[in-house]
Amino acid sequence: MKTGTSRRSDDLLPEYDLLQLLRGGVRGKYAKRYHGGTNLILLDPDVRKAFRSGKAVNDALRLVIELRKVGSTRQG
Repeated sequence: MKTGTSRRSDDLLPEYDLLQLLRGGVRGKYAKRYHGGTNLILLDPDVRKAFRSGKAVNDALRLVIELRKVGSTRQG
């Protein structure tokens, strides 16, 4: 258990030299990836148990997409 007060600060700690940290850095190194976005979706635990891998999830979703296409042609 912690005792005393904990002060959170967003300031750089005095023992860190900002110039040393930035030396060798490349501006915009990950900009392209960032702008590409992400498509991260968290599965509920019960759904997660049904699949062994990401490939299995993708295969199942592709099947659902195909079944929806078949279902929409029958209704029209």
